[in-house]
Amino acid sequence: MTRYLVSACLAGFPCRYDGKAKPCAEIVELYKAGLAQIVCPESLSGLPVPREPTEKRGDKYYSRSGRDVTANILAGAEKALNKALNSGCRKAILKSRSPSCGICRIYDGTFTGNLTEGNGAFAAKLLEIGFEVYTEESPPEEIYRMLFRQK
Repeated sequence: MTRYLVSACLAGFPCRYDGKAKPCAEIVELYKAGLAQIVCPESLSGLPVPREPTEKRGDKYYSRSGRDVTANILAGAEKALNKALNSGCRKAILKSRSPSCGICRIYDGTFTGNLTEGNGAFAAKLLEIGFEVYTEESPPEEIYRMLFRQK
């Protein structure tokens, strides 16, 4: 039974802007145990892998070279939302600081590593419909309890 929706990069899938993954051991274990459904809004957006990094500035999303990719990011968030709704999950663990998946603090659009308050496009949609949303930096405590119980 799938219990969590997780960012694909955290489960070890190479879908980030740099063509790499950002595996998180606990998320990989959840996925291997069949307890997680993967999703990557930016891969669903039509943007290639690898691609230029994207950050949010105001209400728009821009690549490092200044290309407006707002339509892509919002389309990817909508496709990922449909996947989320069909998964049966009500909890998500997403990549922190991402313009799509970050919660509470995301990169500020200057491409300097600075953070600003806000949520990524996909995370915002999940929060609007009542999902519990976490990041790999602050996963729900129950993940650790489940993983230790399985071993």
